[in-house]
Amino acid sequence: MTEFAEIKREIMADPMNQDYTERGIPPLFKASKEARLVIVGQAPGRKAEETRLFWNDPSGDRLREWMDITREEFYGSERIAQLPMDFYYPGKAKSGDKPPRKGFAEKWHPRLLEVMPEVETILLVGSYAQGYYLGKRRKANLTETVQNFREYLPRFLPLVHPSPLNYGWLKRNPWFERDVIPVLRELKASLL
Repeated sequence: MTEFAEIKREIMADPMNQDYTERGIPPLFKASKEARLVIVGQAPGRKAEETRLFWNDPSGDRLREWMDITREEFYGSERIAQLPMDFYYPGKAKSGDKPPRKGFAEKWHPRLLEVMPEVETILLVGSYAQGYYLGKRRKANLTETVQNFREYLPRFLPLVHPSPLNYGWLKRNPWFERDVIPVLRELKASLL
């Protein structure tokens, strides 16, 4: 059994995830020893859980567009790992989905990153990923954190979530597509 298969087995056996395991829902993440770029998002959405494919929605389409990467390369490359802040769909909230469960990333991300020695850059997609990985280093809000992205390179690149709910944010912050997207594409090209 590979290290990744063993960790997956442990995740599924964890009492925190018992309900998902009993319903036949596996943890949704992707990791490999060859990974050089890790994408840390919030948590799988309902559609991702149903199809067992992360970023399989309009947010994923936009993220791939930002990265200038094909769907085939995005899902097929062993150099890209996917570690959402929670590997299971947390459920629906009043507006959007519930946040990832507390303590999940803290328990499993370090174990997975430990067995991915080639990782050079971690994309921090959204405020939950930025809060966990940047901690006190992040700025007063997501906009300021993303705006100051160069402070976190090359280890981290903070991004706004590519959700359709953030189209207004993108219109109000044209510097994102002008300044951040080219850097994201350069990183992707150099790491893959």
